[in-house]
Amino acid sequence: MITLHIERLRPGDDLRRSLEAIARRQDIGAAFVLSAVGSLAPAMLRLAGRDTATIIDGDSELLTLSGTVSRHGVHLHMMVADADGRVTGGHLLAGSIVRTTMELVLGIATGWDIRREIDPATGFEEMVAENLHELLGARGPD
Repeated sequence: MITLHIERLRPGDDLRRSLEAIARRQDIGAAFVLSAVGSLAPAMLRLAGRDTATIIDGDSELLTLSGTVSRHGVHLHMMVADADGRVTGGHLLAGSIVRTTMELVLGIATGWDIRREIDPATGFEEMVAENLHELLGARGPD
């Protein structure tokens, strides 16, 4: 079953840190971003194959935000357009600050848990998803 969590972030909120805090506060095992609309200043991203942050100074509009959210951590990608319409995308980093608003809709996957473990093949923390209903057996939750 999927339930919704809907929340508006305010000017000055850190987008990534806020999503991490929501997941901890709501004890979310597994969720995904359904919708995110708002603006950032600055936007902080890590581009593919890079170790350092890319900073989009000034005002930007969030075009997309996608990924997974849980109390164990988040893995989020975003695309933003700067004031000249240039689009940049990559991993969402802490330091991406809400400029005017950020309207979030999360889909919470009840009965699932997402955590991250180092994958020897990639060297990165990769998603491990568990269906908690299967772990409980055919009788289901108490």
